[in-house]
Order: sequence, then C-alpha cells, then structure tokens
Amino acid sequence: MARILAIDLGLMPYAEALEIQRAAAKARIANELGEDVLLLVEHPPVVTLGRAAQSARVVVPRDLLASRGVEVFDVERGGDVTFHGPGQLVGYPIFDLRTHKQDLHWYLRQLEEALIVALQAYGITAWRNAGYTGVWVASERPRKIASIGVHARDWVTWHGFAFNVTTDLTFFDLIVPCGIQNVEMTSLARETGREDVSVVRALPDVANAFGSTFSRDVEWEDPAILPLSPAR
Repeated sequence: MARILAIDLGLMPYAEALEIQRAAAKARIANELGEDVLLLVEHPPVVTLGRAAQSARVVVPRDLLASRGVEVFDVERGGDVTFHGPGQLVGYPIFDLRTHKQDLHWYLRQLEEALIVALQAYGITAWRNAGYTGVWVASERPRKIASIGVHARDWVTWHGFAFNVTTDLTFFDLIVPCGIQNVEMTSLARETGREDVSVVRALPDVANAFGSTFSRDVEWEDPAILPLSPAR
C-alpha cells in the first residue's frame, strides 16, 4: 500500500514552516519527493490571511498584535483569516491528488473526515457545518474545533488544517475567525475537560486518522528527508 510519511516539525516559526511546505510541494510536483507527506507542527502566535480574507476581519490594530507577540502573514491558501499558536496542532498535507482523486472539494471533505475520525478517540462526535469548511462539535450552540484552508498546484496540495488541542482561545478574539461572525471557537481540552490532552498525544491519533481516511499506511519519518529541512 502507498504511504503517508508523517513528519513532526515540533514548535517552528510560521515563516520557516511555510518555506518548508512550499519546497516540499515543489519537490512533490517534480516527483523528487516520491510519496505523500503530512507535516505536523505547532507555531508561535501568528495570524494568517488567506485569499478570501478582508483586513477588517483582524479586529485590532497590527501594533497591538505585535505587542502580544502575534505575527501576521498574507498567504496563498483559500479561506479567510485564522490564528495559529501553541497548543494547536497544525497539519500541512503535501499530497498528490493524482494518486487519490483530482477533486479539491472531495479533498476538503476528506480533511474534515480525518479530523472527525481523530476526535472519536476522545469520545467526541464531530461534524461538518453545511456551508462552512472545518470541523464542529456540539449540536446546541455549535463550536468550531478545527479550521481548514488549502492551496494546490498541478494537483499537489499544501497548507491544511488547524486543530485546537490546548489552544489559548482568547487569541481568537483578535480576529473574526474564518470570517464567520459570532463563531465560537473551542478546543479538545475544553470539550473533554481532561488535563492530559496535548499536541504530543494528539499527533499519532491525527496521523492514523489520515491513514485510514486516505487508505494509506502511515510511517513516521525524520525531517531530514525534506527540502529545506532544519535537520539538514
């Protein structure tokens, strides 16, 4: 069976991870990287604006963001504005959809499904919210636990998902998350009430869920296999 190579990048500045995933996507397009890769990472606080983002959806001045140690990036992914920070598991699948299905809508639903499957390990029933991309929990007062925004060229994907594990949710007050007014963000820690959840513990659950959802074996690899790897 074809594989997904899961790579834990640890805590890494957003700019560095962005260059790594762009280089990995370029290598995958050129078939210099012969298998799909799932990059898993945490970032220091950062706000990113996708192609659909409006600057007004960052609701505080950028100097205030800077005072809280929050960087800001405009990026090529789809979607609106979102936040990344410690306690959030961010995943960047570098997948060649020519080996899966050449359909970006299908791919977005697959990303949602993988996170829905991962949440089952914690006894959480998660679901899609019609009209929105991402993963939600609770039927009354729905809360968003994961955001998704992707980019693709020549059917190779990059960017991906942000799964709130122990994220400080007050950071989302600085933006209109995903451009959805009055959305309530949540985290795995909040929904379970457990103190033992962490990004490190969530890593294998999410990676294995990607394997089952995309019908691939998952193997953990060293970052040294990547172009621009920090381990090189």
